[in-house]
Amino acid sequence: MPRYTYEGPRWYRGKIRSRGPWVALVPPMVLGIVALLLLNLGGNAGTGFAGLILGVFSAPGLLAVGAPFSSSSLYPIGIGVSAVLWLAVGFIAARRATRNPMATWTDFWRDYATMAIGICVGAGAALAVARLVIGEALI
Repeated sequence: MPRYTYEGPRWYRGKIRSRGPWVALVPPMVLGIVALLLLNLGGNAGTGFAGLILGVFSAPGLLAVGAPFSSSSLYPIGIGVSAVLWLAVGFIAARRATRNPMATWTDFWRDYATMAIGICVGAGAALAVARLVIGEALI
């Protein structure tokens, strides 16, 4: 006999806990793809700036390796660090959401959004400081 009912509350909690970290990679991945499209297909300063912002929001680890001023050979390291960060955020959001016995994906996305907004605000603040210190070279 199984320990829980198929598609019951414990089964659903288990699905959120096991898939939550991997599902948490989807929004940053979509942002990263949009950023790449803006950077590669756009030809003006506006699309470049939007691509930079979306790229840093999707991969905040890029700031740790010195993007956009460092060598692009370091970008995979920043992206890898960011993937680990987003997996950790998904893990924490899944654990927090499943504290409720009747947890749903809505609970997961609420907890995930709270942490993701904090990460994006921090990355945006780092870009704003870089803009103030460096000046017009960032745009």
